[in-house]
Amino acid sequence: MKVYNKLVRDNIPEIMVENGAKPVTRILDREEYLRELNKKLLEEVNEYLESGDILELADIEEVLQSIVLCKDTTLEEFDKIRVRKREKRGGFTKKIFLERED
Repeated sequence: MKVYNKLVRDNIPEIMVENGAKPVTRILDREEYLRELNKKLLEEVNEYLESGDILELADIEEVLQSIVLCKDTTLEEFDKIRVRKREKRGGFTKKIFLERED
């Protein structure tokens, strides 16, 4: 018996069954869901930092979108927030590294 105790992608239980496993699952309430999404975000960020693999960035984006939706915001509204912030403060394309303030 393996114990996972973690949020997984929607199709994972079916994939496990197809592979002969017998997953035991439950549906999280909103508070638990957000808490587990936050844990998943850290997990995926750490996996990206360790590997540098762009596939991990796709996982991060998937988790981010789920967090946005869990917070009762549309992806469109979230993108508007991102764009407004970029217009006001800029992005990171100029590669500016702030060393200090004299």
